[in-house]
Amino acid sequence: LLLVGVLVYCRKKGGLDADVADSSILTAGFQPVSIKPSKADNPSLLTIQPDLSTTTMTYQGSLCPRQDGPAKLQLPNGHLLSPLGAGRHTLHHSSPAAEGADFVARLSTQSYFRSLPRGTNNVAYGTFNFLGGRLMIPNTGISLLIPPDAIPRGKIYEVYLTLHKQEEVRLPLAGCQTLLSPIVSCGPPGVLLTRPAILAMGHCVEASAENWSIRLKKQSCEGTWEDVLQLGAEPCTELYYCQLEAQACYIFTEQLGRFALVGESLSMAASKRLKLVLFAPAACPSLEYNIRVYCLSDTQDVLKEVIQLEKQLGGQLIGAPRVLHFKDSYHNLRLSIHDMPSSLWKSKLLASYQEIPFYHIWSGLQPFLHCTFTLERLSTSTCELACKIWVWQVEGDGQSFTVNFNIAKDTRFSDWLVPDEVGTPALVGPSAFKIPFLIRQKIISSLDPPGTRGADWRILAQKLNLDSHLSFFASKASPTAMILNLWEARHFPNGNLSQLAAAVAEVGKQDGALFSEAEC
Repeated sequence: LLLVGVLVYCRKKGGLDADVADSSILTAGFQPVSIKPSKADNPSLLTIQPDLSTTTMTYQGSLCPRQDGPAKLQLPNGHLLSPLGAGRHTLHHSSPAAEGADFVARLSTQSYFRSLPRGTNNVAYGTFNFLGGRLMIPNTGISLLIPPDAIPRGKIYEVYLTLHKQEEVRLPLAGCQTLLSPIVSCGPPGVLLTRPAILAMGHCVEASAENWSIRLKKQSCEGTWEDVLQLGAEPCTELYYCQLEAQACYIFTEQLGRFALVGESLSMAASKRLKLVLFAPAACPSLEYNIRVYCLSDTQDVLKEVIQLEKQLGGQLIGAPRVLHFKDSYHNLRLSIHDMPSSLWKSKLLASYQEIPFYHIWSGLQPFLHCTFTLERLSTSTCELACKIWVWQVEGDGQSFTVNFNIAKDTRFSDWLVPDEVGTPALVGPSAFKIPFLIRQKIISSLDPPGTRGADWRILAQKLNLDSHLSFFASKASPTAMILNLWEARHFPNGNLSQLAAAVAEVGKQDGALFSEAEC
């Protein structure tokens, strides 16, 4: 009995030791851990910016808060993107149901203006989603239209639009090639677009197939410039297309990047438009008086830059701008001044004329070419200036200016100047478009299917004088959407919806009731 009792006692002790060991193993996972709070003065934690180019995942199920916790997760019912000041961005979640017609109707009743300066007036940028929008650089004629559904649903892009100074970008030109447009970047490069965006910018070419070979150039990631499209030929790729009009071009592109329009003359009859502009000091306390004659490429962006430069110099416009057609004839441009009253003024020009070499003008890479006529009045009391300035290409076109004004108080030509920058560089959502979203969808669904009598998108293109682009429109999933996007790019913000409604009504499958009077 004594032996049995000893064995039982030893077994119970061993089991107790085992329980204690196991308990120590389990409780080891719950030992207190020292967690050091982050330092409030750590700047790196505050400067991390979200990557807006990545996909934003949307949770499709219901959100059930814990019943035993005091806090609840609440989703704001506001619109997807709220305009904020000081260049800050806040992204809000929206319910999946808000992507439907009710969401679009609610957005269309409000104005979504976003002004996001980055220290330069030649850059515009904004944050966009599937609703699309528009970027504009004021007073330049440069804009980027992002159509609805061009950005995949669930993604948010921060898109920019930049006008480059020509001295900052190396664009090699060979032979008779000439730059016909500003150099413009839109990005970020490489983002996925499911529909072409439309880049609009001015040009200075008097286009004709027999005189010009015009190409759209795009800069690659390696920095080299490549021809991506030859205008007038069948599209070599479905990624790019260009609608060339009298003073502007509209570039369809599914890949954002840096673009320029370059031409090569095929005959000596090929010509570019030059804008001739006269400036002089707004105040002249001395006897000397300078008249500056600018010979610019005829695009809005170059004129804007000169006006800003002259404002810094204290200059004023002293004559209505004129247009001169400069031909590829290898002849220089000459400028002269005549018919000044010799009793009041004299010219310090030693020669009978000044001259700008042909290649300086033809390349288009020197944007602010000008000549200065230095005059001297014989008395400070003389304020009336009368003279003639002639500008002409040797054996070519010419223009003359009759100058007759008071140098102390005459500002009659100030109305010719473009106004100071107003408006918003970025429009987000329905406010960026003239055509209401639901009406746009109705037109597309009605005109995309082939009509029994040909009453479809082809007739609409013909009514809008776009029937030369049928092959490009037909290559897209929705030809009607391409036509409406181009209409938006060409006619914003002063487009006449009534004229578009009339064109749609004439197709035959729609009637005038498609647009209500309020919407027109």
